[in-house]
Amino acid sequence: MTTTSLTKDSLRAYETPNISAERVRRGSYQRLLVLRSKINFYYFWEKRWFFIAMAVGLSLITMPQPDGLTREGLIVLSMSVVAVILFVTEPVPLPTVALLIIVGQVLLLGLESTTVAKTLMTDSVLFIMGSLMLAVAVVKQKLDIRIAWLIVRITGTKTTRVCFGISLVSGILASFVGEHTVAAMMLPVGITLITLTSDDPKEVRRLAAVLLFSICYGCSIAGIGTPSGGARNAIMIGYWKEFFFDPTNPDTRKFLIDYVTWIAYAYPVFLIQLPFVTLILNWTFKPEYPTLSRSVAKLRQQIQLQGPMQPSDWLAIIIFLLILLGWIFLSSYIGLGTIAVAGAAVFLIAGLVQWEDINSGVNWGVILLYAAAISLGVQMKDTGAAQWVAENFLALMTPFGAEKGVGLWAAVSALTTIVTNTMSNGAAVAVLGPIVLKMATVAGESPIILGFITAISSAFAYLTVVGTPACTIVYASGYLKTTDFLVVGWRMVLMSTFILIVAASFYWPLLVN
Repeated sequence: MTTTSLTKDSLRAYETPNISAERVRRGSYQRLLVLRSKINFYYFWEKRWFFIAMAVGLSLITMPQPDGLTREGLIVLSMSVVAVILFVTEPVPLPTVALLIIVGQVLLLGLESTTVAKTLMTDSVLFIMGSLMLAVAVVKQKLDIRIAWLIVRITGTKTTRVCFGISLVSGILASFVGEHTVAAMMLPVGITLITLTSDDPKEVRRLAAVLLFSICYGCSIAGIGTPSGGARNAIMIGYWKEFFFDPTNPDTRKFLIDYVTWIAYAYPVFLIQLPFVTLILNWTFKPEYPTLSRSVAKLRQQIQLQGPMQPSDWLAIIIFLLILLGWIFLSSYIGLGTIAVAGAAVFLIAGLVQWEDINSGVNWGVILLYAAAISLGVQMKDTGAAQWVAENFLALMTPFGAEKGVGLWAAVSALTTIVTNTMSNGAAVAVLGPIVLKMATVAGESPIILGFITAISSAFAYLTVVGTPACTIVYASGYLKTTDFLVVGWRMVLMSTFILIVAASFYWPLLVN
């Protein structure tokens, strides 16, 4: 071997590590670039509906202003469309949507932040917050186990029967106490039956949907049964009296709808819907467990281990009964929310629950979401956007023969259903009531029938999480997705609307005359 070859070999041996290192660095850099591109693509793909929603909102805001709609109203409608898209697709956490709604009102509508804050913390929001706190307190005392045991002892272990029993109990209570209250009280019962069946949420995904929707839909449809079932009922009763009652004309006394008269009109509609709720839920979700024998067996064991009622249990029941009485008799003076929060404070003071339990058990993001939705609903009303939607929707229905009769009833019901899924049912009736009753007079329709259609249709808030507090409360459990409400909601809307139209066609005319 020559000296030259030795020298070359030595240089090659010396340079090889550097060359290899450079190749490694280049390869790593290229792999990093590929990974980066994949990450960016993945991010934009996962968030695509967020960017689509923003693009839709920007297009709506910059479009020419429609006749009869204020600039502020156009902005609010655009925000509502964006919010609905984000609610359904969930590209970002739902509390993020709430934050965007708040920021949008300040930046786009030019409202003072203090003004927006006042619309966020309403009595309804306080009620949701207090109710979720009380639900945690009920679970802490294990009263939910005893209530669940009482229900299954009556219904048996078959899932369909248990679901019907839950919706029936929830419904009857909600028709007199209020759907908000009962949903908060029954939520721990549903969660108890779910968790005793399986600790893995994936194994009871469809079962949880059936049980939890039995609670919220049972409460929602029951709210139509009596005047005390919801604020919307009292609002419509007030409209009838204000618009049509004349003390000098005895014929107008029929517009003074009292408690019993309302029950005669609405309670049969509520009762007829109950079995269909159970059928629709079980057909839609097909729960994994046809019977709850496993959870009932565990429930029996827990009841036996708990033994007889303890003094703390009786104290919790007494406190909760006092809260219920407060909701029934004092809510018109100090509000449902104040009573709920005060009740939670009493549980804390009595040592029946710890703040750590409440802090970890309450879904604070859901509270923020509901608050923002109410705030947006207020702007829908204040800017005239809701009225513009109502008037144009009905004008759109006219060519299809929806200006009178069954066509008009169906159009009013459909409009009310759309509006009530974007704002509180009370606000929906408050906005649509005067328009609908005026239309009834012009079209020669019965204001009573059309008024009942509007008030009852406001309970068809089956499609969105924020449609009604009952939906918000069960969604806070963490077992449901926003798409679940759409999947089963449209079936519920069709069923409820059909029964409503049948009642308006054949049953209510007997009462009016």
